[in-house]
Amino acid sequence: MSAVPNPRDAAIDAHRAGDHKTAIPIYSRWLAQNPDDASMWSNYGALLRSAKQFQLAEQAHRRALALEPTGQGIRANLANVLSDLGKMDESIALRRSLLDENPNLPEQVSLIGRCLRGSGRYDEAIEWLSPAVDQFPDHTDIRMQLALAQMAAGDYDRGFENYRVRWDTDEVRRPKINLPEWDGEPLEGKTVLVLPEQGFGDAVLMARHLPDLKAMGAKVILIAEKPLLRLFSKLHGADVVSTGIPAQTKIDFYISMMDLPRLAVSTDDDIRPPTELTVPDTSKDRAAKIVAPYRDVFKIGVVWSGSATYRGNAFRSFTHREFWPLLDIENTQLFSLYKGPYLDAFQQDGSSALIVDAASTDRDFADCAATMLEMDLIITSDTATAHIAGSLGLPTWVILHTDAFWVYRHQGETTPWYPTMRLFRQEQALEWAPVINTIKQEVITWKNHNLSC
Repeated sequence: MSAVPNPRDAAIDAHRAGDHKTAIPIYSRWLAQNPDDASMWSNYGALLRSAKQFQLAEQAHRRALALEPTGQGIRANLANVLSDLGKMDESIALRRSLLDENPNLPEQVSLIGRCLRGSGRYDEAIEWLSPAVDQFPDHTDIRMQLALAQMAAGDYDRGFENYRVRWDTDEVRRPKINLPEWDGEPLEGKTVLVLPEQGFGDAVLMARHLPDLKAMGAKVILIAEKPLLRLFSKLHGADVVSTGIPAQTKIDFYISMMDLPRLAVSTDDDIRPPTELTVPDTSKDRAAKIVAPYRDVFKIGVVWSGSATYRGNAFRSFTHREFWPLLDIENTQLFSLYKGPYLDAFQQDGSSALIVDAASTDRDFADCAATMLEMDLIITSDTATAHIAGSLGLPTWVILHTDAFWVYRHQGETTPWYPTMRLFRQEQALEWAPVINTIKQEVITWKNHNLSC
């Protein structure tokens, strides 16, 4: 007869197995009876963090720290969730205390740099991380954080050069292709294959640089993922746009899209205009039918979430319910441009009768772009749709979380990458109501001004 594991061990075993549903109630029962168990509070906080319960995780970690203030793992765990919640100074202080005890902790060095960058202190981040690149050459995230800080600071030469370290991390997979990567060789008369990487938004962002490649004398073949194929069908600077390598085509080199800025961008002054996208007539006709009953009202297209598989999506995205305060703006209709796994909640709670579902039957991003063209205003979280709307030159308001993508930086209402964008920034991580209330008032003002012109 096998022994029954005690509750403490059972909680840890379920936690390690990734079985949150089983682990949480066991942790709860154990901690209710053993509130002085610091390591279990810390473990529980780590579990809650992985379950995206960040505020509860912070409270669990604070209980652990109060019980065992010198615990290294306890301090590190609390520092992690504090940086999630935008409490960067406190997170940095905890990490510095760990380095004071042991300077040979490259992860903590990197995470301090991330906190500095994530609070918009780019120069401090660069100063902190630059010597650490040589001190810890095998810790790739240090160079990655340095690259992101440099790009956000507008130091694109060094930033994009350092960003090549992404291939050595677990975040991005190097292309498996039997071709040499282009490394600056003359391109006159050569054929270059441009490969997508990361998200759809990144592809839209970087497609503007294809003419730079073409200007070097190359024939350019762009590989486009299917959802973007029709939008990209006539990209300036691309000789061929295809979902696969054309048969019987001799290719000399490949380059990944996120390396294209290395061709010509050193400062903000070098940033190219957004790429021109192609919206097919069939998509335009479809969009016109969707909005036909609403011709005489002010139309706002809204998006609340990006890709659910992106690990930072919990911070940059919110729920459709955050848009509810905009529903009572006079003579205004909201249209959902969202298509993804969170659509069920939108359709099941009654919202889709008040916010027109204009995207669930989209065939691709070309259909989405066509609907955007019918809108008076686009309001979106940081998603691929933001990049598409910005590339189309539409009035686009982007709602940003506290640690925004480097393109948007951490301050200001504009970005040099998309001239028609206006940026609205969250003041505290995971709290969206204040910024939505600001947007509501700005919509009323902007709408009234435009209708009176």
